[in-house]
Amino acid sequence: MQDTKTCPGAGGAARLFRALLLLAAAVMVVLSLAPAAQAAEEQDASTRYVVPLGKAVGIKLFAQGVLVVGLSDLTTDQGLASPARACGLQAGDVITHINGTQVSSIEAVQAMLQELQGQAMTLTITRNDVSQEITAHAAQSSDDGQYKLGAWIRDSMAGIGTLTFADPETGLFGTLGHGINDVDTAVLMKLQSGAITPASVAGVVKGMNGRPGELRGAFSSSQTLGTLYANTQSGVFGYLQDPEAVTGTPVPVAQEAEVHTGQATILSNVSGTQVEEYTVEILKVYDDSRDTRDLMLRVTDPRLLEQTGGIVQGMSGSPILQDGKLVGAVTHVLVDHADRGYGILAQNMLDQAQQAQTT
Repeated sequence: MQDTKTCPGAGGAARLFRALLLLAAAVMVVLSLAPAAQAAEEQDASTRYVVPLGKAVGIKLFAQGVLVVGLSDLTTDQGLASPARACGLQAGDVITHINGTQVSSIEAVQAMLQELQGQAMTLTITRNDVSQEITAHAAQSSDDGQYKLGAWIRDSMAGIGTLTFADPETGLFGTLGHGINDVDTAVLMKLQSGAITPASVAGVVKGMNGRPGELRGAFSSSQTLGTLYANTQSGVFGYLQDPEAVTGTPVPVAQEAEVHTGQATILSNVSGTQVEEYTVEILKVYDDSRDTRDLMLRVTDPRLLEQTGGIVQGMSGSPILQDGKLVGAVTHVLVDHADRGYGILAQNMLDQAQQAQTT
């Protein structure tokens, strides 16, 4: 009898124990889910969103100093002379100052040479990103009486490229996916100032294996869409004058691990001002490429192949989309395979854009 009286008590304790176990299990489940939920929130918070564009624009860049693109001989009353060679100037040097005065245009250099009339002067130059000073004497040309160094110099560049993305909140934009290099020396132009302007594609030189094609068009020099703040190896960056003018739906910027081989699309402007989406295939994603060739792609869209033959000059910056995300931008065409090209990861472009703001 005593044993039977204790049974109900034992059963109640067992039920209570099971309830406590279930409660503990529930707490453990909540605790185990909390880190995952927190990680997801942190990932969402770190995801960057931009509007992919693909629109052709004119790009104007004014150099920081004047770039020496070549050396030449002068005819003087004493015979041939080459002051530039004599003082050690080389193609690829950037002249930033003359006698401590900053120069950023061909006109400024010419004016100072006439003012000094052959007197000794100190040129501050940048060579391989290292600043140094050299002493030079301009010579008077017997052809026109002007004092000259015997150096071909360049202070600006202009052309057509493709806008890759824009941040509708800040107005930050990126274009090209690679830097603007001097055509003669391949030196990255140091940016003093620059702008993007409206452009229209008037025609296409179709690309063929062994002969790259190009977009031909015109851009307005009177209207400015945005100003540039950096010309880097990973793209040209700036801010739009009117961020609210950006139309389109923001998409996430893919992390490197999310980019994979297979089907993708690009946005490009190869006729007039119309931006269209074309199918491509990502053939390879490179690990740690250390330049703008992070992936290889092939144009598969019959319309684009018919119009351009594949990838042509002027399409640099065309955004690459995959799985609803911006994964990169077109940067180069393979000369021997007109339908193929390279692209830079969008993640790397955004990182470079932010880094350039702090340097």
